[in-house]
Amino acid sequence: MDNDNEQENVNEEDYYTFLNLPRNATPEEIHQAYRRQSRLYHPDKHVDPVLKKKAETLFSRTNKAYEVLSDPHQRAIYDSLGVRGLETQGWEIVQRTKTPQEIREEYERIAKEREDRLLQQRTNPKGNITVYVNATNIFNSYDEEYDVGNGLFSGVEISGMSFQQSIEAPLTLKDTLTLYGQLDAENGTGVGTVNVAARKTLSSKSWVELDVGAGNGPVTSVKCYRSLTQRLFFTGAIILQFKPNEVRPGLVASLGQQLDKHTVGYITYKGGIQNGMTTMIVRDTPESYTSFTLQFGLVNSFASLSYTYKMVEKEMKLRGTLKVGTLGAYLEYGAEKKVSKHSALSASVRVGVPNGVTLRIKLIRASQSYLFPIHLCEEIVPAPVFYATVVPLITWTVVKKIVIEPMIKEQKEREKEKQKELNKARMLEKQREAKAAIELMMATFSRIRAEEEAKGGLVITKALYGRFVYPDKRNQQQEVGNDSKDDVIDVTIPLQCLVINSRLVLHEASKSELPGFYDPCFGEDKQLLLQYLFHRQTHECLIKDNEPLRIPVQSHRVNMT
Repeated sequence: MDNDNEQENVNEEDYYTFLNLPRNATPEEIHQAYRRQSRLYHPDKHVDPVLKKKAETLFSRTNKAYEVLSDPHQRAIYDSLGVRGLETQGWEIVQRTKTPQEIREEYERIAKEREDRLLQQRTNPKGNITVYVNATNIFNSYDEEYDVGNGLFSGVEISGMSFQQSIEAPLTLKDTLTLYGQLDAENGTGVGTVNVAARKTLSSKSWVELDVGAGNGPVTSVKCYRSLTQRLFFTGAIILQFKPNEVRPGLVASLGQQLDKHTVGYITYKGGIQNGMTTMIVRDTPESYTSFTLQFGLVNSFASLSYTYKMVEKEMKLRGTLKVGTLGAYLEYGAEKKVSKHSALSASVRVGVPNGVTLRIKLIRASQSYLFPIHLCEEIVPAPVFYATVVPLITWTVVKKIVIEPMIKEQKEREKEKQKELNKARMLEKQREAKAAIELMMATFSRIRAEEEAKGGLVITKALYGRFVYPDKRNQQQEVGNDSKDDVIDVTIPLQCLVINSRLVLHEASKSELPGFYDPCFGEDKQLLLQYLFHRQTHECLIKDNEPLRIPVQSHRVNMT
């Protein structure tokens, strides 16, 4: 697995950028780019043995790029999966497929079989730990004769704990065994359950599961799932709970329907052990998550509305829930923030009757979650509501500044160094290849530049690529370009060779894959600084690494007055 991850982290070749083509290039455009680049690197055009050897390497790369992009099957694989997809074993069936979609599906089948084999070798542990904290003494009003302790937190106590853990064990590609259990402790007493569930996948549309548990009396259940149509599916369970003097049956049946691309509706009936009818509508989009639930039951009937706003760029979610029922009502609001690749932290305030005010703090680490419900007050009082809202915000700000940001920065630096090490050999090879390409370009460069100068066309006078200290200060570009401390390379010759009929077009991709380019500062943000003449007028521009470019442009003209 580690080797696979390292291979994924190594930068792959970009055949489109190497030929300076857009990703939607037509077969004719691919052929023209190949012919144009072949004239540069064909070994027969170079007499010098050293240059001839260098040309062979670059001509081989050109042929490889053309071979992949000119073949519809290979191009479809490359577009979907990159170079790794082309190197995957087991493509015998793919060569007989008709469409790129079939190619993609076949690769996914091969990849899934490989994942299934790996899955059989490991378990999938999941766990939840909940610690109930009673802090009501902090905000309760007491007369002086009541002694609640000497310190602020002397009245805080752990009122209960709950542990849940599950482990999956794939037996075959279609059979999975799951062992899970729960332990609850409150006021010195505890109860626990342990269950074993065996699931068999019957087809892509159905599965059946047998669940046997012990703890608060033996429990047996049979669950099933069936996709009825493309939009309609059914989930059901028959439950038998064994008590000392009776056997209590239960039934759960749920019907779900896909209402539109982002919305699913459910209707659920529970009978026997629990009685009730529930209707739920869930809408999940990239920007938000909304759910509405309406339940009618003998013991508990309620209506609830929950909304989550997803701030994808900030890796943050804002949540709000309103629930009203026969057993009480509450309003809950809070936020969740992703603090690392595998961790998230959330805090929410629940205000309601009859339970009062509760602060809920949750830490999610991979497949493990840790929840701390802190009961602050049994009544709705402004002070606990205020402190439950403000204190987590202040604490988060301080912790983020002192602990999390330095930790993330250090982690990114380590990851960057790891990436540099993994790509070190490839970067050195690319650097040697870029220098060789520039040597082979000299004759073409001189010819194109002379032609452009003669007609007052597009002449690249200076082109620098890399990391600049002041990328946003145009008036400092000349100074920046000459700063030896910056990781920059001169790419004037490669860009002049890409000029066609007084036009230069670069597409939306990293410029480091262009012929004559390499990455001078791996892992850093890079820019391309360009100074050029058009109609013998000076022009200048600065673009980001992945930004497309079409020149000449009137707005690039430099006012010399």
